[in-house]
Amino acid sequence: MTIKEIQEEIIEDFDLFEDWMQRYEFIIENGKSLPQIKEVNKSDDNLIKGCQSKVWLHADYKDGKLLFTADSDAILTKGIISLLLRVYNDQTADDILSVDPYFIDAIGLKEHLSPTRANGLLSMVKQIKLLALAHKSKNG
Repeated sequence: MTIKEIQEEIIEDFDLFEDWMQRYEFIIENGKSLPQIKEVNKSDDNLIKGCQSKVWLHADYKDGKLLFTADSDAILTKGIISLLLRVYNDQTADDILSVDPYFIDAIGLKEHLSPTRANGLLSMVKQIKLLALAHKSKNG
C-alpha cells in the first residue's frame, strides 16, 4: 500500500469512533502491535529528542525500503509511534520524504494531545524523516 492509502485507511478507522476516549483506546491498542525493537537498539542513539516520554526508534534497510522498530515507556506514546510506523514502515526513503502525515490533522490528533505530547509527535515525524534522509544520502 502507498503512504497515502495507509493514511486514508487510518482516517477511516478513526471515523468509526464517536468520541476521543474511544480513539485513545484505539491508539493504545495499536501500540500493543508495534514491531518490537531489539533491546540492543534501545540505546541513547535511538532515543527521540523532544519527547516527554522515552521513545526509541530504529531503522533497518532492506530491498530499498526502511523497516522501523520502536518502543516507548508510555502506553499512549507507544500507540502514537505505532500509527506513524503503520504509515511509514516498509516504504522507500523518497516516499517517506515526499509525503507528510496529513492524517494527524485529519483525525484531530494534535489538538487532542497535551502540548508536550504534540511536540513529541512532531519530533517522531522529524526523526523518521531524518532516518529516511540519512538512508537516501548514503545510498543515492
